[in-house]
Amino acid sequence: MGLIFLESLPGPKVFKCRSCSAQLAARDAVISKDFHGRYGRAYLFKKVVNICLGPNEERHLLTGLHLVNDIYCSSCRQILGWRYEKAFEESQKYKEGKYILEKARLMKEG
Repeated sequence: MGLIFLESLPGPKVFKCRSCSAQLAARDAVISKDFHGRYGRAYLFKKVVNICLGPNEERHLLTGLHLVNDIYCSSCRQILGWRYEKAFEESQKYKEGKYILEKARLMKEG
């Protein structure tokens, strides 16, 4: 395995991986804090960094059928949440291309 290059986010207020402290998202990238994941509360983000995506998978979530990719920390490979690739219901289209990070997998800095 080669070197891992992690992107750094500007500013003191960022979310990090709870497992390895890799920076994942700026606090101003939060769209909503009113989501639920596998392990409880989750946040919807417009942009995250230092992640790897798993394969596309159709998943039945609380809001219907979605095509999603699991998200893994690019440093420690801890599962963090998922990315919405496609929403099949018109009312859920706003989620496409957005990211869910589970609060239990995050820590705040700043």
